[in-house]
Amino acid sequence: MGRKRRWGDRKDAVKLRKLDSMHYIMPLVFPKRCESEVFIHERIDLTNLNKYIREKNAEKPELRYSLFHIIIAAILKTIVLRPNLNRFVSAPNIYQRNDLSAAFIVKTSLSDEAEEAMAFVNAEETDTLDTIRKKIYKEIDACRDELQKDSSQQTMDFIAVLPGWVRSLIGVIVRALDHRGLMPKFMIANDPHYASVMLSQLGSIKLGAAYHHLTDWGTNSLFLTVGEKKMRPFYDALGNVTMKSSIEIGFTVDERISDGFYFAKSIRLMKKLLEHPELLEVPFNEKVLY
Repeated sequence: MGRKRRWGDRKDAVKLRKLDSMHYIMPLVFPKRCESEVFIHERIDLTNLNKYIREKNAEKPELRYSLFHIIIAAILKTIVLRPNLNRFVSAPNIYQRNDLSAAFIVKTSLSDEAEEAMAFVNAEETDTLDTIRKKIYKEIDACRDELQKDSSQQTMDFIAVLPGWVRSLIGVIVRALDHRGLMPKFMIANDPHYASVMLSQLGSIKLGAAYHHLTDWGTNSLFLTVGEKKMRPFYDALGNVTMKSSIEIGFTVDERISDGFYFAKSIRLMKKLLEHPELLEVPFNEKVLY
């Protein structure tokens, strides 16, 4: 942001030109995002977080905090402090994204027949848990307004009624534009496949933190699933077990954007943020010891 655009850069990202040889080679050997996935599973102790949410909601019951709000804030702060997570590959190059965003699905109601809408939250490095929570509420309210349809949804509705051969031709064209970073903004403004991170709150439908694939469409390289909140066993160094309130989180990440050590440290940071949520009250770009 504020950088002068150079040859090879995209509208949405800067081409990385100083990488080790392995990261130049990997996109050539593994050109597809969906064949370069790594899935990581982590269990989170919610003891401190449950207490934190109760206290915050007692202070301002009209502006309630939820577990999902805090998870979104935690992954966004993690991305700010671990910026390799905000990269993507568009073969044969690796890019650093210009913006920071989180996307998730919102059902208009909890029923089989309810429509789904795309929620897209744009964040800044100076955001905090409080500002992100306000952005989330604003986005969810917009998604659940039955009279409002974003431009991406309107475009999809239009394409859906076209003859099959026309849809196939459009598919060829848009994939070529996507590959080159030339998709029109109005068509992808609310497309979660162009977000820094996609999230799925599977716990709300009583499921675990299942693996979710990445796609070759768009630029998304990080998918996070959140499982059901329940009591689970935790073991100390002596093997003693304690049942604690917990969630399990699944991370699917494109291994070409960084290395395993970097991913492991990033997950350790996010775990620290969730177990000490007060760290999210300061701007995301303030460093954390972990």
